[in-house]
Amino acid sequence: MTGWPEGYDRRIYTVLDSTLTEAGRLLPDLTMPTWILAEEQTAARGRRGRAWATPRGNFAATLVMRRNEPPGTAALRSFVTSLALYRAFATVLESEETLALKWPNDVLLGGAKVAGILLESLGEHLVIGIGVNLLHPPEAAMLEPGALPPATLAEHAGRRVSASAFLDILAPAYATLERQFREQGFAPIRSAWLSHAARIGETVTARTMREETTGVFEDVDLDGNLILRTSSGRVKITAADVFF
Repeated sequence: MTGWPEGYDRRIYTVLDSTLTEAGRLLPDLTMPTWILAEEQTAARGRRGRAWATPRGNFAATLVMRRNEPPGTAALRSFVTSLALYRAFATVLESEETLALKWPNDVLLGGAKVAGILLESLGEHLVIGIGVNLLHPPEAAMLEPGALPPATLAEHAGRRVSASAFLDILAPAYATLERQFREQGFAPIRSAWLSHAARIGETVTARTMREETTGVFEDVDLDGNLILRTSSGRVKITAADVFF
């Protein structure tokens, strides 16, 4: 995985309000999948519209591409992206020992959250927002109650990795997995993801805005749903936050 992947463009900015917002502004001019990287974000947003900021030294990027499949299939890109992040971290760390993937879209390092993913649709395009704690953990006030503690790549790698250098590792990793996803479907992505899944076989709680379900994390199905084994049987979770 060396060199910038063929068929992908990139735009790198010193400061942006939000890479997701910039993706919307650039849509009329984009002719291929494009990575948008900001060395600093001032008005970004996280899940459920939560305010988010990215200090200089961390990684904030959005990949925007045309969506050529149903929304449910496009949503499986969260697994493609998290696997690409896993491989990028493993390259930097020269080890996979402390890495794990948390359903549906977080990457863990030493049991703590080091990266998150946010997928959105913009008309006929899919935008994949990625945040990585390369150098700085988020402020405590920005974390949701009960959230995992944050980790930074620098503390585990013992060195700093710039945002642009990390993109040079992540982009080819993603391109390889995207090609596999398009040619072979979700099955091999699912198998690889499950092989790195955090807390599989253990009891977790899946929480939505309206309810929560506690059970043993048994599987992820071919639609990307979380399967929990509860006292009342197997339960399929389509969207939720998972707590350990």
